[in-house]
Amino acid sequence: MDIGKTINLRYGKATRDAFGEALLAAGRENQAIVVVDGDVSNSTRTEAFGKAFPNRFFNLGIAESNMVSVASGLAAAGKIPLVSSFAVFLLNNAYEQIRMGVAFPNLNVKMMGSHAGVSIGEDGPSQMAIEDLALATSFPNMTVLVPADEAATRAATHAMFRYAGPVYLRTGRPKVPIIYSGDAPFEIGKANQLREGSDLTIIACGLMVAVALEAAALLEQRGRTARVLDMHTIKPIDIDAITRAARQTGAIVTAEEHLLEGGLGAAVARAAAAHAPVPIEFIGIRDVYGKSGQPQELMEAFGLLAGDVLAAAERAMARKT
Repeated sequence: MDIGKTINLRYGKATRDAFGEALLAAGRENQAIVVVDGDVSNSTRTEAFGKAFPNRFFNLGIAESNMVSVASGLAAAGKIPLVSSFAVFLLNNAYEQIRMGVAFPNLNVKMMGSHAGVSIGEDGPSQMAIEDLALATSFPNMTVLVPADEAATRAATHAMFRYAGPVYLRTGRPKVPIIYSGDAPFEIGKANQLREGSDLTIIACGLMVAVALEAAALLEQRGRTARVLDMHTIKPIDIDAITRAARQTGAIVTAEEHLLEGGLGAAVARAAAAHAPVPIEFIGIRDVYGKSGQPQELMEAFGLLAGDVLAAAERAMARKT
């Protein structure tokens, strides 16, 4: 897939909105799907599912640990439960229950964490999940998905319900640029190449994919080309795509709206170190908590804009031997 040499993406829906639509469609197709929500269905967008299927929707209140325990019981009984809440509450409050009730027994529980990253804006650090990918990927048996736009989120949601085993799906609050026209290609564990390039590779996930494409367009104005990979699956990471990128372009930049510890960059670096070591630069949140503010000013404050990716690309290419 190649979106062209310049980027002028228009904004579409928030990924949480696309998730809600896909969840409702999946529920119509599969009667085994049930939803367990933490009294935030209007925010996580499970509300439409609850109205359509009230007998398959369980609001357990603000009790994330209990939610996960109930979901594990439903999965053990043959249902396909979707647990939804803000990502920060789901992963942080229910870590032990996810560990022993879902991941350890390898039960078919799906989890959707919304309002991830600093782009949620004014809600501030108590609501901002910036460590959720590190927590989710730490579980054996867990698959971790971070779709880039509305089409990718719909595809990821359907892929999640087709997949047998625990899955964590990350969504966001703000509207995001449209990356994919029509249906998005989505295979768990397989990155999508959005742009070809020979000087380096930018590997991104979530809303940072659009930022990576913008940076690649800016880089081309300087006479250099960047391959861009949408690494929508953080675990299992696409080792083959990373290895090819490293060998063919010689340098990598990773971009994520997450702490650098334990996120996309860490997974890419581990894969590259094992199979094709190259210079790597990392764009992400650098060992600090979020703060309240307008989404765009927060993205700027935490170094998550195209100019930041461009500067990292220049540094990575300068380190090539």
